[in-house]
Amino acid sequence: MFQLSVSVSLIRETPEMEQLLRIVLILVFAPLLTLAPSPACVDTCGSLSVKYPFGTGVGCGSPRFQPYICCSQSSSDSGADQLVLRTHTGVYPITDISYKDATFTVTPPLMSNCTSMQPSPNLGLDWASPFQLGPSAFILLACPPSLTSKASPPPICDPSLSHLCASIYTCPSVVSLGLPLFPPTNTCCVYSPANFNTKGELDLQALKCAAYASVITLGDYPTDPTRWEYGVAFKYTQGKFDNYGMDTRCYSCESSGGVCGYAPPSNSFVCVCNNGFNTSSNCNDYAMAGIWGSSSRPTLGRLGGGFGLVGCFG
Repeated sequence: MFQLSVSVSLIRETPEMEQLLRIVLILVFAPLLTLAPSPACVDTCGSLSVKYPFGTGVGCGSPRFQPYICCSQSSSDSGADQLVLRTHTGVYPITDISYKDATFTVTPPLMSNCTSMQPSPNLGLDWASPFQLGPSAFILLACPPSLTSKASPPPICDPSLSHLCASIYTCPSVVSLGLPLFPPTNTCCVYSPANFNTKGELDLQALKCAAYASVITLGDYPTDPTRWEYGVAFKYTQGKFDNYGMDTRCYSCESSGGVCGYAPPSNSFVCVCNNGFNTSSNCNDYAMAGIWGSSSRPTLGRLGGGFGLVGCFG
């Protein structure tokens, strides 16, 4: 750091020099007044609270989750952030996380419900991901009657849940699938317990079904499909994926206002603080711990008809 030496008497005798000194001081010290960089990881995405093992981008949460989970910007006019799940079959908005039950819910854009039915593409999950199907019931719609036949090998439809077909087929939107109003229920199949095929997919094309609805809970309205909770539930195992102590160190980090993350390529633990710095412990101790500036948050772009994923998954 260089020193500025100016005669006090000179400044008092020449107002021009006083003004020049003020300009010089502003130019020298202004860069030191800039704000700290924005943290690379944040603890919210849209309306969702994001905690370990979930993360909002590269270096956030668990490294096992990051290839599949990210906070992206919606392509809607609202521009709200949206936590998403990416698989080999598409990108799906995450609408709920239960940290207590270790489950999360996605709402595929082309999944049917009582008010809106449309042909659905296959739904899939990467086998390498740390997720499994959770407690939701798949209702396959506009299927060939042979699928629901007891003679169909192997049987996948649960006849004890056929009342769900009778209820959802009262929805006027069935006509969007080429069905008449109140269609015969032998074209509907409640796939329970649901399972994905060897490709990790609910293969509607192979089953020759036009669409599916997935129900999380019927609530207090078992015969009113307009009030069911729709979505696809997935399970994860809390704290069982990382072998370098991230799960045990996250409590201290999150309690201090930080967000748990990791530093590639070793994936060592990082506590990301809201002042723009990372630490190896927690944000209360960042002044004493080894600290380094955090990278900028992933650049979010917009893609037509979906979610902007530019830079979201690394």
